[in-house]
Amino acid sequence: MRNRTDPSPQPGADLRPAALPVGGVTTEQEAVGTLNDSVLAIRASEGDEDAFAVLVRRHSSRLLALAQHLLGNRADAEDAVQDAFISAWRRLPEFRHSASFSTWMYRIVTNRCLNTLRRRPHPLSLDTVPEPAAVDANSSPPKAAETDAAAAALTQALLALGPELRVCWVLRELHGLHYEEIAHVVGSSEQTVRGRLFRARRALMEAMRPWR
Repeated sequence: MRNRTDPSPQPGADLRPAALPVGGVTTEQEAVGTLNDSVLAIRASEGDEDAFAVLVRRHSSRLLALAQHLLGNRADAEDAVQDAFISAWRRLPEFRHSASFSTWMYRIVTNRCLNTLRRRPHPLSLDTVPEPAAVDANSSPPKAAETDAAAAALTQALLALGPELRVCWVLRELHGLHYEEIAHVVGSSEQTVRGRLFRARRALMEAMRPWR
């Protein structure tokens, strides 16, 4: 196991989720690939880059999906996740395992996304959510088109939510986190999380009322 001599990734290392591990999976990575996250995090905190590469490969897809749900933009989501992994690599010696590694990464990614959202000058309005258009029964295939349009309307409604409400709704409804986990991710109480979820669900139900 390598000793950590520098808290930063090696020069030239590409930490984009799609690019890790560079050059494919090594023999050593195959050997550690069955270890659980806690063991991998300990090894990574001691400078084991292969252990960290396994963690990145294991969690990057869900974290990228989270960032894209929150930001609504693939490029911004990739930047947020890459920044989060770089931050995690540097901060691994501080990781105390009070929560799972995945929850810890959710928190880092969420914070990156919230910072991005707060810098955006003009949030969308729920009034911009399109109402369903009349579907021609003779069109082909009308049902699929209507379903796609409804999904787009839901995405628009989600992006119109305030950042804090959107984060709680996405973590609960799309990623299946428990209230306690969400509270840890967003740094709030469970009661606050429940209140935000209630307001988010109510706003989305109202926005999607024409589609029901």
